[in-house]
Amino acid sequence: MNAEAVHPGDEATSYLFDNWFDPIEAGLRERVRGFIETMLETELDAVLARPRYGRQPAARSDETTGVAGHRHGSRTRTLTGTFGTTELTVPRARLDAGEDKTVEWKSKALRAYQRRTMAADALIASSYLAGTNTRRVRRALAALFGGAIGKDVVSRTWRKVKTDWDAWNARSLADEPIVRLILDGTVVRVRLDRKATSISLLVVIGVRADGQKILLAVKNMGGETTEAWRAILDDLVGRGLRRPEFLMVDGAPGLDRAIAALWDGVPVQRCTVHKHRNLLAHAPERLHEEISADYTDMIYAATPEEIESRRKAFLRKWRLKCRAVADSLEEAGERLFAFTRLPPSQWKSARTTNAIERLHEEFKRRIKTQTVLPSAETAAMLFWALMASGQISMRKIDGWQTLPTKPRDQQIDLAA
Repeated sequence: MNAEAVHPGDEATSYLFDNWFDPIEAGLRERVRGFIETMLETELDAVLARPRYGRQPAARSDETTGVAGHRHGSRTRTLTGTFGTTELTVPRARLDAGEDKTVEWKSKALRAYQRRTMAADALIASSYLAGTNTRRVRRALAALFGGAIGKDVVSRTWRKVKTDWDAWNARSLADEPIVRLILDGTVVRVRLDRKATSISLLVVIGVRADGQKILLAVKNMGGETTEAWRAILDDLVGRGLRRPEFLMVDGAPGLDRAIAALWDGVPVQRCTVHKHRNLLAHAPERLHEEISADYTDMIYAATPEEIESRRKAFLRKWRLKCRAVADSLEEAGERLFAFTRLPPSQWKSARTTNAIERLHEEFKRRIKTQTVLPSAETAAMLFWALMASGQISMRKIDGWQTLPTKPRDQQIDLAA
């Protein structure tokens, strides 16, 4: 190796954090001010149909006729964008409003009282959604925004999201081709009356006729009671949600009662993962591996007939070895095997509520740096925003091609 290869020069020996000045970035940012001011001047020229110091022609076509008015000096505005913070000279004008009155011209490109670009707000919100708390967002974006972003700005930017959140909660569901629902809840810590309190976030995911999963509702409640779930389901029905063809639940008694009161007769699949945990809770640890093996052989059998045969064998064995395990399996009834009424290609996605469980895990991973969320509404809104911003995405269910096939009426024989 020659000397040049070992010591490539000053450029190669400079390190990333040695000098923050970048002539390319600096040159671009210096030109941003001129570009924005030119854009605003062009917008005003189009409104008045004449350039600055120009006179409006006496006769013009309808397409080029401007609004009667006159320029009225300028004002200085500060704008923060992904290009940093820039001071702008914004033109002013008075427009004729009739009856000898005038109104202030308002730019459509730069809204009144706007201090940040939409891209800057989106960047701040995205950093917050990525699991960074307000103070760390400020430090992380200090170089980009020139230190103009404080924790209060981050909080205000986040509050702007509430407008979209309110609209999402009130949207009509009449045109959504929802054929299935996945329902589950999770517990988060929030601050209520200055004290850390655990609340439940109840989540509903819908499956469209094309197999795509979408978030339908997320509400903060005191617990997973019948009344709490019924309030959420009644709200969805009131906004036009059609009667689903299949439901997937975690087995919470409150949810089961709410579903029975609203959609009696709809096939319900009890999550096989949750039931597995229940079985293990009824047995000593030394039996867990054996129970898991028998349970997996039963649940993941290839045909309804094999599942039926292995279920009977499971009950015969564990009634003798550990009666509580057999009783727990029987308690789930046919709901644990409702997936067998669907085409086999859909069994993987229909056996569990894993679609929501994965969302819960990702949500808690994002908020673990905050420990306690500011309020109950913030928790629900943050969950939704992670989905709406694309931070978390959902794919189509497995076997979506066979979704038009209705669940068959025949069930497995539960007699053991």
